[in-house]
Amino acid sequence: MQVSTVEIEKVATILKLLGDKTRLTMVKMLDTNDCCVCEFVEIFKTSQPAISQHVRKLKDAGVVRETRRGQWIIYSLNKESDYYPLVNTLLEHLPNQDYKLKELEEQGLRISCD
Repeated sequence: MQVSTVEIEKVATILKLLGDKTRLTMVKMLDTNDCCVCEFVEIFKTSQPAISQHVRKLKDAGVVRETRRGQWIIYSLNKESDYYPLVNTLLEHLPNQDYKLKELEEQGLRISCD
């Protein structure tokens, strides 16, 4: 199987994006869960505009994608991206972040978008 070669500059851009602790944590969480911006606001205790900015950068780079479910916009890891193999390799070395969503659920703050 031929794997497409991604230019060094683009890889550097992705690594720079993921060099931010908040964005890296978001991507790790999105590896196993879809999330809404408001959930990230609660988890990171950061303003909605700041979280939206992080998500927009990840989306613009093709690392995450958005899906509309009713009034909610849900974000997920873009597993069809050319960068996914790189991102996935990095994520394999990170500790699981599911406990953050579990805590949110226990506080009654996890969004149900069904």
